[in-house]
Amino acid sequence: MFKEELFAGNGPITIWINSPSGDCIAASQIYTMLMDYKNDVTVKIDGIAASAASVIAMAGTKVLMAPTAMMMIHNPATVAFGDHADMEKAIDMLSEVKESIINAYEIKTSLPRKQLARMMDDTTWMNANKAMELAFADGILTDERKVVSTEDSFEFSASAVERTLINKLSAKTEKKPQGRSVSKLKASLYKKLL
Repeated sequence: MFKEELFAGNGPITIWINSPSGDCIAASQIYTMLMDYKNDVTVKIDGIAASAASVIAMAGTKVLMAPTAMMMIHNPATVAFGDHADMEKAIDMLSEVKESIINAYEIKTSLPRKQLARMMDDTTWMNANKAMELAFADGILTDERKVVSTEDSFEFSASAVERTLINKLSAKTEKKPQGRSVSKLKASLYKKLL
């Protein structure tokens, strides 16, 4: 179904991901379809791309994460039943699945396989900045209309606000307070405000 929808049109596409996990074989299929797509694929992670979903994200020509999004990579897991020979086969299978996942991470990030394997062993969580630093992501999703420039920034200081307010009130009164301390003036001001 995904393949039909993907190849029904042409031109650049955007894939939004918010997924805590999934089947690694299904993720492999989706990853392969996106890699095979002839135009640009922009992946936007707005919540989480964890486990198998992180593999799908690696197919993006460009991967963007919301400033609040997370990515998580870890070792593949399975359920096995049987004797020691069956358990050994399950371990071998998981080792091969891990190597196949590392292939996708390595293509995207160019990080060494040993480093990627350790990160998977450690169950690594990455915020957008960390994912960019490690090349799992290419940028952070922003809305230019909402980005505050440094020219528009300000610092709030309660004491500066108090001084400004006292100065303005003092300037408006006919009799400027003489001999009154600033703390008495503050107390008087607070009473008037209340």
